[in-house]
Amino acid sequence: MVSFSYTAADEEKSRGVRRMKALATALLAAVAVIYALATWAENAGWGSWAGYVAAAAEAGMVGALADWFAVTALFRRPLGLPIPHTAIIPTKKDQLGASLGQFVGENFLSADVVRGRLAALGIGSRLGTWLANPAHADRVTAEAATALRGALTVLRDADVQAVVGEAITRRAESAEIAPGLGKTLERIVADGAHHRAVDLICTRAHDWLVTHGDSVMDAVQGGAPGWTPRFVDKRIGERVYKELLRFVTEMRDMPAHPARGAIDRFLTDFAADLQADTDTRARVERLKSDLLARPEVQDIIASAWSSVRNLIIAAAEDDRSQLRLRARASLISLGNRLATDPRLQSKVEGWAEDAAAYVVTTYRGEITSLITDTVAGWDATQTSKKIEANIGRDLQFIRINGTVVGALAGLLIYTVSHGVGG
Repeated sequence: MVSFSYTAADEEKSRGVRRMKALATALLAAVAVIYALATWAENAGWGSWAGYVAAAAEAGMVGALADWFAVTALFRRPLGLPIPHTAIIPTKKDQLGASLGQFVGENFLSADVVRGRLAALGIGSRLGTWLANPAHADRVTAEAATALRGALTVLRDADVQAVVGEAITRRAESAEIAPGLGKTLERIVADGAHHRAVDLICTRAHDWLVTHGDSVMDAVQGGAPGWTPRFVDKRIGERVYKELLRFVTEMRDMPAHPARGAIDRFLTDFAADLQADTDTRARVERLKSDLLARPEVQDIIASAWSSVRNLIIAAAEDDRSQLRLRARASLISLGNRLATDPRLQSKVEGWAEDAAAYVVTTYRGEITSLITDTVAGWDATQTSKKIEANIGRDLQFIRINGTVVGALAGLLIYTVSHGVGG
């Protein structure tokens, strides 16, 4: 059972209830005394007026007692007697909770009620006017940045890295890259953009040969047969080195060199094979799979999340970052459009109404069960005490009114009956 905490305000209300109870009881005692005195006076022959007073006091007592019984029966058994249909709140608490939940569900959590209420609010224009205020846009941007930082801080890097790595790998494996590479290479060759790369390679090759001429000649001599004379091997090595240097020099200095044309034709044919040749495309796919499977590549993919997260956090923390500034500008722009564009307002309001209607129709049972289950978990005695503290003072006025109204009714009935009899 869940009991209420009795606050100082509740205790003050309880004192007010006790004061009103005392007043209502004192009034009942007063009319009882008046009834006794009036009855004595009537029997003593003091006059006919005593009968009128006695009838009024008698009816006042009846009304006071009836209303005392009704008010008391709400919270406890009158005089502790097991009278049926008394102590209604403690004994019927769960049924009252279920009825309250059903009432809320039928009258508040219906799609028509929610749609009508939201339509009357004009959410679109109000939201637009609010967002168009730069101060409000700053507030929303700051709150969103805080939420973003919190979400990124809570996320475990290992989990996100695993998800990102798997997503990138799966995406790369499912997409065939050969045709795209072929089209790109075809455009590069057609535009002559590869010529700069060829120039760079020729220049670097020429510089390397000039610097490492001895190494080239030694490599040629080392590969010669053992039965050839050394001077012959040396002459052959020098000859090969000179021809190789001449070839590279000519390629570097002659844009129309035949070798350059051969490279152009090779790249053109290779671009076509990448797009149309099944065997070439299959080889590229196998190479792609081998590269993706390498631990070094997987490490690079996984580490991408850390870099992205750090960039986002840094941008979210800096109120002058492009991320914050663009978000703020977008919110203000959206607010201005919402405030002035009836079609956009209608769309936003429609989305809000659909979302709210979906929630109340789908989760109505869960929402009403919250009321029912909460009331069912309350302690019956504490619940009765809490309710009495909050509404008991007004209920005591019922006793007072019952006394007064009963006395007036009794006086009227006595008067009419004597008048008719007379």
